Amino acid sequence: MALFLRKYSTQAALDGISFHINEGELVGYIGPNGAGKSTTVKILSGILVPDNGYVQVLGKVPWKNRLEHVREIGVVFGQRTQLWWDLQTIESFELYKAIYVIPEQKYNQVLKTLIDTLDLADLLHIPVRQLSLGQRMRCDLAASLLHSPKILFLDEPTIGLDAVNKLAVRDFIRHLNQEQKVTILLTTHDMDDIEALCQRVIVLNEGKVYFDGALTDLRKKVLPERRLVVDLLKEHDRIAEKNADVIKQEGHRVWLQFNPMIISAPELIARITAKHAVSDLFVENPPIEELIANLYWNQNRSTTPP
Repeated sequence: MALFLRKYSTQAALDGISFHINEGELVGYIGPNGAGKSTTVKILSGILVPDNGYVQVLGKVPWKNRLEHVREIGVVFGQRTQLWWDLQTIESFELYKAIYVIPEQKYNQVLKTLIDTLDLADLLHIPVRQLSLGQRMRCDLAASLLHSPKILFLDEPTIGLDAVNKLAVRDFIRHLNQEQKVTILLTTHDMDDIEALCQRVIVLNEGKVYFDGALTDLRKKVLPERRLVVDLLKEHDRIAEKNADVIKQEGHRVWLQFNPMIISAPELIARITAKHAVSDLFVENPPIEELIANLYWNQNRSTTPP
């Protein structure tokens, strides 16, 4: 006789989401862990088949027209490489040339452009397993673009990258969208990536779309505050400024929160540096999880009867 009875529940990874992306757009697709971002990318790229609903990419249903579909899209998962681990980078590229049946002349032309743009010349004959994370990411980007896709799905493309590689990847994504008119859906937890690249964002939480519009409108609507992080020369120094709240201090470092609609960052910085000895400072946005949490809280509050 069984002593325990298991109970099961069904959790929808995506719950009735709906959105449309125009040709040539670069859209940020953001949300906390488990929101359904990667699931969306896998469905749009034809890797997963949804239980129900309707999806169309470039006029095709991804999982029904798999071969035709993959010829027109590129996918990069930041935590997984699509290169062959024990092969040299150029050998992986050659395999993709064969898989996509890319004509020799077109392949050479595209490869040369990617090598020049992503600075890959010194990486071509290195086994993939010996590449650093930043080097591998640049090579993964190149591999996803060898067949000249019309749409590029980027899932956490800058995760774990240092500042130099992160800026290089951002510049390349911007160039790809603006110069080559490639449509891009970018999922990331890095709000600096989003603010540097995207004018439109779609916010996902618990498998539902909670916002779809301009990033500036999202910040104004949900969390207009920004953070100023100040490194003081004197550890026991204290900052007290009008229109700015100290939210944390650890040793020499102080975090202040301010609304740029009330006081601008340059004005606040000028006030602080006039009164305090500062070794370094920088402005940052609140973490994306905080932005999403505020949006979710506002949504719940707006649907709760008074």
